[in-house]
Amino acid sequence: MNSIPHANRRRLLLTATAASLAAPLRVFAQTYPSKPIRLVVPSAAGGAPDSICRALAVELAKGLGQPLFVDNKAGASGMLGIQEVVRAAPDGHTLGYANVGTLSINQSLLGTNLTYDADKQLVGLALLGHVQNALVVRPDLPVKNLAELIAYAKSRPGKLSMGSAGVGTTGHLGGELFKEMAGVFMVHVPYRGSPQAIQDLMGGQVDVMFDNLTSIAPHIRSGRVRALAVSGEARSPQFPELPTMQQAGLKGYATVAWGGLVAPAGTPPDIVSRLNAEINKALNTKTLRDTYAQLAFEPTPGPPSALFERALRERPLWAQVVKRSGASVN
Repeated sequence: MNSIPHANRRRLLLTATAASLAAPLRVFAQTYPSKPIRLVVPSAAGGAPDSICRALAVELAKGLGQPLFVDNKAGASGMLGIQEVVRAAPDGHTLGYANVGTLSINQSLLGTNLTYDADKQLVGLALLGHVQNALVVRPDLPVKNLAELIAYAKSRPGKLSMGSAGVGTTGHLGGELFKEMAGVFMVHVPYRGSPQAIQDLMGGQVDVMFDNLTSIAPHIRSGRVRALAVSGEARSPQFPELPTMQQAGLKGYATVAWGGLVAPAGTPPDIVSRLNAEINKALNTKTLRDTYAQLAFEPTPGPPSALFERALRERPLWAQVVKRSGASVN
């Protein structure tokens, strides 16, 4: 009787072992999800990320056949929430919202104090979309457009104040980028969220602010703040009358706040693919698109890789802004 050579026996054994390990994963992926799904949002309830995720959870539940419940874990520049996802079992039943802050800005803003490695400990599921920031001023500031603001600020170096929703937000760092590119100096005044900063802007305690359209839009429409421009590369569908910063004269300026969903590293590829397909399906529904339009959030369906591709592409930009502005959470 012919015997199987040792090398061939070893290859057959390894193949059989791999197949036996893969089989449970395939079966698991076929029965997924088997229980409610937790969606960790690393910010407080009521903010833009929370609103975006709660609307998405309703539509995703329809396709997945299981409810999704949002779990807000705010604090430490988003680190507390991301750590919850990193520590979770990689079985697709704990997902997380990750954005420009947790995937691109924190890497330079926090440095050695960063408590997670997004590239090694997370896997992208989908880039959900983005929301532009608006450059707004207090209603009685005597400027009507970007050129007038720049001229006014240059004539009063250090006299104007720039509010933000907090250190390291796109409103803060987008403002620092504006100051650098425009050659103006304004004093940064960080708050613990948009509502407090907007209140002081309307009350005249601060002069200028970059803020998500999601939170500032109602105040623009009411006339309680004056909008001069939006921050993205194209005009906002919600405010087509507002020019972009580039159109208003600041060539090369373009920033937006974007976000997507992640899962713990090691999540089976079949589950990643299933979640990406269901997320894209949800993003294309009229119900969710109408809701996101009200939030000024612009959805961008695409492959799982799109989220980290954008994160990696933007890290050098934000690292430069952090370094030049001296931004720090300490």
